[in-house]
Amino acid sequence: MRIFIAEKPSMARELAKCLPPPQHKKKGFIETGDGIVTWAYGHVLQQAEPQDYDIKYKTWKAEDLPIVPKEWKLLVSPNSKEQFQTICNLITQADSIINAGDPDREGQLLIDEILDYVGNTKPVQRILLNALDEKSIQESLADLRNNSDFLHLKESALARSRADWLIGMNLSRAYTLAARRQGHRVVFPIGRVKTPTLALVVRRQRELDHFVPVEYFIVKAVFIHANGSITAQWQPKDTQTGMDSEGHIIEEKAAQALIDRLHNNPSGVIQERKKTKKKEAQRLPLSLSSLQVLAGKRYGYDPQQVLDAAQQLYERKLTTYPRSDCEYLPCNQWKDRSSIIRNLQSNQAGKLSEWTEKADLSIKSRAWNDSKITAHHAIIPTTVFCDFSKLTSLQQHIYYLIAQSYIAQFYPLYEYDQTRILVEAASELFVAHGKVITVLGWKELYTSDKNDVEEEENDDGLPVVKKGDTVVYQDGLVDKKTTKPPSRFTPSTLLAAMKEIYKYVKDDSLKKKLKEVQGIGTEATRATIIDELIKRKFLVEEGKKRYLKPTDNAYLLVDALPDEMVYPDETAVWEDRLYKMSEGKDQLASFLQDQIIFLEKLVARAREVKIVSKNMNKDQKICPQCGAVMVLRHGKYGDFFGCTMYPKCRYTEQMTAPLKEEEKKYKCPRCHDGYFICRTSSYGRYWVCSEPACNTTCSDVEGKPSIFAK
Repeated sequence: MRIFIAEKPSMARELAKCLPPPQHKKKGFIETGDGIVTWAYGHVLQQAEPQDYDIKYKTWKAEDLPIVPKEWKLLVSPNSKEQFQTICNLITQADSIINAGDPDREGQLLIDEILDYVGNTKPVQRILLNALDEKSIQESLADLRNNSDFLHLKESALARSRADWLIGMNLSRAYTLAARRQGHRVVFPIGRVKTPTLALVVRRQRELDHFVPVEYFIVKAVFIHANGSITAQWQPKDTQTGMDSEGHIIEEKAAQALIDRLHNNPSGVIQERKKTKKKEAQRLPLSLSSLQVLAGKRYGYDPQQVLDAAQQLYERKLTTYPRSDCEYLPCNQWKDRSSIIRNLQSNQAGKLSEWTEKADLSIKSRAWNDSKITAHHAIIPTTVFCDFSKLTSLQQHIYYLIAQSYIAQFYPLYEYDQTRILVEAASELFVAHGKVITVLGWKELYTSDKNDVEEEENDDGLPVVKKGDTVVYQDGLVDKKTTKPPSRFTPSTLLAAMKEIYKYVKDDSLKKKLKEVQGIGTEATRATIIDELIKRKFLVEEGKKRYLKPTDNAYLLVDALPDEMVYPDETAVWEDRLYKMSEGKDQLASFLQDQIIFLEKLVARAREVKIVSKNMNKDQKICPQCGAVMVLRHGKYGDFFGCTMYPKCRYTEQMTAPLKEEEKKYKCPRCHDGYFICRTSSYGRYWVCSEPACNTTCSDVEGKPSIFAK
């Protein structure tokens, strides 16, 4: 008897339908004529908490950090105990087992960890279900793999899980404790992906807060050629006066001086005419991230809404696996194009039917490429007909985008002629550009959407010229422009930034390498991370476009952490190593050892970090010796202010109320600013100067400070 263990009940039901009858649904599994299908509920096993390793860790203490398990523990999720027992019972009865987790590293791990937990020694195969329609499932059943072929994929997921635990559990405690020692009542949720993501928004907001618009000027000149006029823009030399470091002319008189020179010397010559034929390949089909970004721009949906809708379409067999990070298709999908296009042709949703009429099924775009496929492929429609009337508005929009990108694969390349003319006049260079579309091709599907692809227009209007032709300056103008601030992040554009994290690294030398990494986080977790930052009030959404703005606690956290945690460089390098591990090119033990070394360094820094709020209370005391915040403490001899960097800094200030006139009898002879006031301790009465910086003390003699006693 063989047992299929699916990742979730919906997948199990569809898989069971494709197995031979008879089929009998039982509690926690389905019997079929070719084996039993059971299911998990995602991760039925979860990482143990620190207190599960040792009860002392239930109380957060800096001296216990870092916490590094010698042997990693998993616990059965309380909500999955009954189903987990069902799976265990079935494993004991099985002759062979089939891992039917989702076709990604997490799907591989969550079934494998069950098998490892129970100590399974029976043979295990792997089924890769990229779609849940019957045709796709039957093809997958006919192509079962050896589960051991995916060992490296499991190790990659395990490395990610344990690294997240080490960083999250330890640094969240270390920096939360540091903040509390310094008077901040906050819990810092620190994560190797979450924190650099939050820092992206904080840095962008600071750019906006400090942005000062700069006026600059461009010069446009009209030259007359025998065959017509040319409007060209001045290209200032690097040595041009009145220019800033960005290459903008910021002095209007410098721009106007050029116009005057052209009036005085209007003769010019064509230095270059270059015409280039250009082609642009079809936009690739959609991964989850590209779908989330596209749906956010076009419809304003947040990433989690898009993921939920894509999952619902998948479970209804209308589209393929949604949590895909791949934008390519396997060559064996090519044979399904006719039935998919035929279904879309009879679909009355928007322009889908109209577009399919022009689709050329003989065109094979770059999307079909087996070398680009891992465990899954791009999200596309299945061969199952989609009745739009039975979908919600959100589902309709998501299906529409998926279908649109698929149809585009059967349109020609976008082709155009690009012309560049370079004019020399008054010892300066001017450039004019022209463009003529020769084949609109696949962009026909996108030109009407201004939020997606800018409408393509023929924009040439340039006369036929050749190098060496003379031209004469006719007219010109100085056009005033203003620099624009960077765009604020929305959930969709922040998700895009996570995927294209190479653009935001601090070390430019990493950019080329990290461009291949697929960003930080996974397709399935990016939306969840952004959502969590909003729910935990580190980010807030503003306005109809849902712009993201950091809260005070976000600034507090980002400013407290070292660059290794707030810039994506380190995290992106980890993602690169995880990817290599999935291909067998890195080792789990080596990766985790490096994480522990990194962790120990950051925990040590947390003990010395100064955490100062961006909007600090005006009455907040600052230590005059080290600059850290001082907090009110309760001592044996009364209340006092203590430095939060104790024991490194032991500076204190006695807490005193404003002195009454009758208390100003004895002026301190040392500082000449304070007055001696009487205190009582367990050893008797004594006198202390009211000025904290002086703090001179003396004994009591007959009700007076000893300094003043006869």
